[in-house]
Amino acid sequence: MKLSFVLLEAWNGVRRNVSMVVSVILVTLVSLTFVGSAALLQLQIGNMKSYWYDKAQVAVYLCTQYSTLGSCDQQEAGDDQIAAVQAQLESDTLAPYIDKWYFENHDQAFENFTSQFKGSPVVDLVTPDLLPQTFWVNLKDPTQSAIVFEAVGGMSGVESVVDQRSYLDGIFSMLNAASLTAVGVAILMLVAAALLIATTIRLSAFSRRRELAIMRLVGASNWYIQTPFILEGVVAATIGSLLACGAIAVIVIFFVDGYLANALPTTSFVQLADAWFVFPGLLVAGAVLAASSAYVAISRYLRV
Repeated sequence: MKLSFVLLEAWNGVRRNVSMVVSVILVTLVSLTFVGSAALLQLQIGNMKSYWYDKAQVAVYLCTQYSTLGSCDQQEAGDDQIAAVQAQLESDTLAPYIDKWYFENHDQAFENFTSQFKGSPVVDLVTPDLLPQTFWVNLKDPTQSAIVFEAVGGMSGVESVVDQRSYLDGIFSMLNAASLTAVGVAILMLVAAALLIATTIRLSAFSRRRELAIMRLVGASNWYIQTPFILEGVVAATIGSLLACGAIAVIVIFFVDGYLANALPTTSFVQLADAWFVFPGLLVAGAVLAASSAYVAISRYLRV
């Protein structure tokens, strides 16, 4: 097989079907951009989980004069009850699992509340006595929060014990749903790209049917005939893959690093270095998709 002839035929195919090749490039660009975005979103979810779950605390809310939950009966937790909870947190049972803890009284809780909801009308409706005193507990292993539940959950003066990770689970569920949606759209676009590549190759083969007939008459093998068409599809898909990589890089640089990182400075976001791990997969996916679609299309055409 002469490589120069194969490359020349592939170039002629691209030149003759410019509009179809552009269509393949655009569909590949869109589909692989969705695939890459979904991959980066999964990386982001993993980063956020490790970052926020490690910072998640267990809150031991004490009774207020308005509480009716737990052991409360609309009575404020007394000093002896507070001391009993503190002693339990410092006991030999819990100490090996607790990294640190601190106590927040009514005034401190109100100060944090007004700072968090500054400018909101709800601040005018809240007084310090409405907010419970709280023991905030950081665990060495956040997954072992059940130990705190069992140890202090039923104690006198304790209204409730809440693991902050439960608030994060809903957020991460939404992000996972968004990621799965992106994957679903990407799969549909990849199917469309595969069909478009196959159609492009069959049309290209049909436009050169006389040349193909002559090649078969002189004894050219199927592989010799098929290779230029496969290269034609691979070239178009590779260009689309490179553009998809560029689109993802732009998203990371200008949207993630440029906007989200400034808007949410306390959150760890994916970086361009993470995207470089995704790019090779996109290039391989585009080439394999194009090669397999083109091979199937031209093989069926040659069997006719």
